Amino acid sequence: METILNKDLPHIAYHEPAGITVEPGKVYSWCSCGLTAKTPFCDGSHKRIEGMPFKSIKVKFEKEEEIWFCQCKQTKTPPFCDGSHKKLK
Repeated sequence: METILNKDLPHIAYHEPAGITVEPGKVYSWCSCGLTAKTPFCDGSHKRIEGMPFKSIKVKFEKEEEIWFCQCKQTKTPPFCDGSHKKLK
């Protein structure tokens, strides 16, 4: 198993959201741990950390639209950006 400094806090992948045009009916799996190589989407990296409390969050959209996915992992409205990255240093 890998070790990280604090598994109780998500890793900040980027300090800005990812604007993605989503497809209707497609399921998207958002990474909440921040360790994925496919940000903002989950690649299962959380499974390599014993006791990792973060899991992917699955969302499906009914229409094609641009969605701003959080990449700082501090959002209060996961998986969507709420501007929390603006408060990070």
